[in-house]
Amino acid sequence: MPTIAYHAPLKLLVAVRGHPFDRTAFDALFQGMAGITATMVDQPAAAQLMNPEGMAPYDALVLYDMPGLDFDATADKPGYVDPGHALRRGFCALLEQGKGIVALHHALAGWPAWPAYAEALGGAFLYRPGPLRGIARPDSGYRHAVDYTAEVVAPAHPVMAGIPAQFPMTDELYLAEIFESDVTPLLRARHDFVRDGFYSSTAAMEGRMFSNDGWAHEDGSPLIGWTRRAVNSPLVYLQPGDDQKTYDNPVYRRLIENAIRWVVSPEARA
Repeated sequence: MPTIAYHAPLKLLVAVRGHPFDRTAFDALFQGMAGITATMVDQPAAAQLMNPEGMAPYDALVLYDMPGLDFDATADKPGYVDPGHALRRGFCALLEQGKGIVALHHALAGWPAWPAYAEALGGAFLYRPGPLRGIARPDSGYRHAVDYTAEVVAPAHPVMAGIPAQFPMTDELYLAEIFESDVTPLLRARHDFVRDGFYSSTAAMEGRMFSNDGWAHEDGSPLIGWTRRAVNSPLVYLQPGDDQKTYDNPVYRRLIENAIRWVVSPEARA
């Protein structure tokens, strides 16, 4: 069992829950990062710490959660849960303060009832059709265990330090909403982001897993990694991260560590 690293130079709060994952395997991802300690906190408790006071002991926030979705809803599954005034106020204050954030994989689906959250992350995964930026959008698509080549598009960026120009991945991909004009691209997938290569998330909610029957979605963006300034906070989003095969990938581990070290750096905050 890992000890509590009280004196680690960098301390992370890692928000989890809302989507199934192997907790032990995911925690191991952080164990090999020298000088970094990660404290996993489940939602909804994690939301109570997402404010300047709650995050004061931590250098950065890692989002591997998927809050704001009620999968037990009886109609229009999943139901959308409002984050509440306290979280809205606290999270916005955290962004004003400039706390570094690394968001991973399914975090892109979090808090769909709060449009400002998608704006902060730079995109959204929609479990059901609805308005986004004032435009009606279809539900997003998913595809598990895709073999693809990841390509670095910003080799000079510190998050890409030591990352091969191209490297193989096997992971889930999304046909989702990405605000390309508002992000700095870091990484893309060599894959066809077209309707026929993905499954409808709404169909999955209706019990029709791995189906795109009757689903219409235009071609999407190949971006799977980007950075942006969310108010004053440097934020990195990395779309890979579905399971242990990805957690154990040494290139992925380097990406996560690079992202963490960058969002806490003076360069990123400047």
